[in-house]
Amino acid sequence: MIAYVTVGADDMAAARRFYDAFLPALGYGVSEGPEGLSYALPVEAGQRPVLPDYYVKPTFDGRPASAGNGTMTAFQARSQSQVRALHAAALQAGGTDEGAPGFRAAYGPHFYVSYLRDPQGNKIALFSDDPDEPGRDDA
Repeated sequence: MIAYVTVGADDMAAARRFYDAFLPALGYGVSEGPEGLSYALPVEAGQRPVLPDYYVKPTFDGRPASAGNGTMTAFQARSQSQVRALHAAALQAGGTDEGAPGFRAAYGPHFYVSYLRDPQGNKIALFSDDPDEPGRDDA
């Protein structure tokens, strides 16, 4: 099981605007401190954390942050309409489009996805794979 994902950012204010545009809608809470941004799903008293957490941090070595080539983090939305809404909100908050919401021929008939880059260039996918919603092959 993946416990957490960390991405680097040089501009925490820009990163927060971007990630706050969609992660709270997916249930993540945020805390901010000198070490950066920490997004986590809520934990009820006596329960184990729901994983993974997502961290946006300055680099440890002090050099500029960079996005990984081939690296992407995917977040599951509740519906196709939420994918569309969160994609639009993330673009408004400083993200760049890497693929508009829709079905892709290479994936299953219900896999509805959009792709973005955060202000630092990290790639993000927002997807829904709900078999109760219309699929790619439905008329």
